[in-house]
Amino acid sequence: MKIRPILATAILPALATAVLLTLSGCVMGPDFHAPAAQLPATWAPQALRGQVTEQEISTQWWDRFDDPLLSQLIDKARTSNLDLKMAVERLDQSRAAFQHIAADRLPTLDGAADYRRARNSEKGLADNSGLDGKKNFSLWSAGLGSTWELDVWGRVRRAIEAADAGVTVAEADRRSVYVALMAETASNYIKLRGIQALLAVTRQNLATADRTTTLTRIRFEQGVATDLDVSQAAALKASIKARLSSLAQQELETLNALSLLVAEPPEALASTLKQPRPVPRVRGGIGVGLPSELAQRRPDVWQAEAELHAATADIGVATASFYPSITLSGSLGFQARQLSDLGSWGSRQFAIGPALDIPIFEGGRLKAMLRLSEARQREKALAYRKVVLTAWHEVDDALSGLANERVRQGDLQEAVAESQKAFASANAQYKQGAVDYINVLSVQDKLLSNESALTNSEVAVSLAAVKLYQALGGGWRES
Repeated sequence: MKIRPILATAILPALATAVLLTLSGCVMGPDFHAPAAQLPATWAPQALRGQVTEQEISTQWWDRFDDPLLSQLIDKARTSNLDLKMAVERLDQSRAAFQHIAADRLPTLDGAADYRRARNSEKGLADNSGLDGKKNFSLWSAGLGSTWELDVWGRVRRAIEAADAGVTVAEADRRSVYVALMAETASNYIKLRGIQALLAVTRQNLATADRTTTLTRIRFEQGVATDLDVSQAAALKASIKARLSSLAQQELETLNALSLLVAEPPEALASTLKQPRPVPRVRGGIGVGLPSELAQRRPDVWQAEAELHAATADIGVATASFYPSITLSGSLGFQARQLSDLGSWGSRQFAIGPALDIPIFEGGRLKAMLRLSEARQREKALAYRKVVLTAWHEVDDALSGLANERVRQGDLQEAVAESQKAFASANAQYKQGAVDYINVLSVQDKLLSNESALTNSEVAVSLAAVKLYQALGGGWRES
């Protein structure tokens, strides 16, 4: 078989011409340029001087809390969380979609084989079988077919560019889920330790109230106290005890929330986390990095930029649709009425040539699609600006929240110390008969309130640190 002369004289020159046309063709639509993020020169407010630094944010910021159980829990969430796994699958889908679109830049090559038993009409216009429609005949065929759209105007290249940006969007989504998961896991763990600390404070106050109630009953029996004192002491004890049920329910719900984050059934972590531990606190200063680095760390900023890139590339796709599309197609094969002749030089057949598709009248469809693409691109540009501005606000709010909560915590520590002194003094005076029980009741209630507020403030400081890490886009690392 002399197939090589056919390839040399027909197919190869045509393919070479197609390659030259594609490589020299222009790319329609605007080129994408990453927008500049408008951010401040520095983050730290005066209230946090010395507490935050411009050092790079830790990729494993949760280790700064110096709590092994928290680090183990986050490691488990990283490997087990279902939302994160779904984000990974979405990324895989976007990569597959990119590969599907990227295949358009290459020629397609298909093989086919066919057998037919047929008979043509005696009255028809043509009978290629040469039998004048008087006999049945067999027809065997086999060969290769190829098509290739010449990307003269860059439609395919812009579509690939948009699909590639779509992969970046999916990657940013995975990163966003990851950062949110780390923050949510740490926050729930801190809340759990705070609830357990409140339970301990409440139990201590309940024990004190129980002793005071017993003492008041004795004093009543001795004629020193009144029945009002006994009722007030019992009421305070019951009020404190009522808080335990609510806190126990909060503890259970927080444990279940953590179990869900690590894809475990309810109360699966109870044996590990039921034992109380101190509320985790950040060791040393917090590295916040430079504001200029925020666009690279924050997944939502990264995602907004990729969406803007995809929308810009879509304008090129819409613009290229106004121009003619050129497709080069070709086939090479054999056809014979006898299977024994199939593959012989005489049974050879081939065809090659370009096809031109020119849009002449589309009823405004192409113009509308272009306007739509341009409007989407403008929207994405505005969305990018908003995402950057929102990120700036969130970091500023988190920094201020951390600073103010630390000040509040210091004030509450002083308030608790003074309340403890006041309660000890009032209790001693009550035993001596120098003050009424109402004074003891008021002071103890205030002590419980201040101790609870201090515990909540300790939790709030740690949660503010987590919120700051999340606002800065911290915690991301490839895994």
